[in-house]
Amino acid sequence: MATAVFLGFIVLSLCLAVSSRRGASKQDVHDFFVASGQFGACLVFFLTAGEIYSIGTMVGFPGGIYAKGPTYGVWFLGYILLAYPLGYFIGPKIWEAGKRYNAITLPDLFKGHYNSRALELVVAATAILFLLPWGELQFTGLIAAFKGLGWHLDPIYLTLIAAVLAFVYIAISGVRSSAYIAVLKDILMVVAIIVTGIAVASHAGIAHVFHAASQHVGNTMNTRQLTFSMSTMLFQALGFYMLPVGVQFFFTAKNADTIRRTQMAMPMYMLMYPFLVLASYYALSQNLHLNSPNEAFFAAATRLLPDWVLGLVAAAASLSGLLVLAALCLAIGPIVTRNLLPNMPENRQKRGAKVVIALYLLVSIVMTLSLPNLMLTLVNTTLYGVTQFFPGMLIILLRLRVRASAVALGILTGQLLAIDLYVRDVDLGGFNLGLLCLAVNVLVMLSSNVIAKFIMLNAPRHPASRGKL
Repeated sequence: MATAVFLGFIVLSLCLAVSSRRGASKQDVHDFFVASGQFGACLVFFLTAGEIYSIGTMVGFPGGIYAKGPTYGVWFLGYILLAYPLGYFIGPKIWEAGKRYNAITLPDLFKGHYNSRALELVVAATAILFLLPWGELQFTGLIAAFKGLGWHLDPIYLTLIAAVLAFVYIAISGVRSSAYIAVLKDILMVVAIIVTGIAVASHAGIAHVFHAASQHVGNTMNTRQLTFSMSTMLFQALGFYMLPVGVQFFFTAKNADTIRRTQMAMPMYMLMYPFLVLASYYALSQNLHLNSPNEAFFAAATRLLPDWVLGLVAAAASLSGLLVLAALCLAIGPIVTRNLLPNMPENRQKRGAKVVIALYLLVSIVMTLSLPNLMLTLVNTTLYGVTQFFPGMLIILLRLRVRASAVALGILTGQLLAIDLYVRDVDLGGFNLGLLCLAVNVLVMLSSNVIAKFIMLNAPRHPASRGKL
């Protein structure tokens, strides 16, 4: 029964994707990737929420609470709530910059403002490098969701099923498919989380679950943990809207006010987190022997929910992972065809991007199955890397003038330093290494910009340029 319900929702998602083509039968590259900037607040809300509240919401957050206790929730919820006010102010500015430079991708903004091919390449290449492993996260979560249905197939087949579905969603009508499916996915996700939380409360009781869980996890933070939480919240809030996927989704909005309205409504999603905590604490209170903490939510759902409701939970988790996978593809495809490949005509960029997307999905599958340790390292450095775009982006939004070479040098310095510190596991006393790297990024950018200006002002002029007596 669970499989039948699951497949029914997958078919419904495909129907929604097909219906999204109405009025957009002849899509150019702008319509395919950013809907020609036609989405209203409702679709932008669900589209951006679909990228933020993904399968990690149903897997990663409960797993973190299960493994580390409520101190994990302080950091996780804190940085998201700190990011939304920031998004209220910079989101509309990003949209305005996108309109100004006719942008589809994040590198388009850097290319338009700085007029530098070298900086465009730096942003494009490093954006792809840090986005590449996020496909592995989605495939891992999707495998868990499929196995929750009792599909004990070889992982290669499960990942292929996920890749084909993601590609079909994209091929039908690009970002329009994602927006329509995101509405279904968010409804299913919220229902699945609330139903599971209510099932825990009615079956075991809230007081009993919390009391039993308190025997397994600590509720206090030492100085080191507090330092890490505070510095990480600040760093990740700054980088929250630097992911190329999120920037690109802002470009789908009709106007800047649409972005403001969506950011005001986003915190409503936080109401589902107490239900996720209940599911995590239930797994702790029942002493369930999990292969991984990430199984906490699905373990509670499998034990407490009827078979057909379990199909709904699996559909919600699967659509969450598939939508983020599709979003990654929609970001990487045009970055390659617009920013990496020189002078590709716009009428060929959409077709070329589909080829890139297919290759990306295949590479992600191979790396997921054959190089999991490398992928885990890259996943953990993703936010360290993309947040280094923040100083350069702030210059764009404020319409300041800084040399492109200085911005590029700052970005590369911050990214390379972050990877080096992470790989060597350097102890900073709990201080988030990304925040340190961001400070170094700014310092390198400003100092190199000043030095370049000083050299130009003091360089000897050619005699021909001197004025006549």
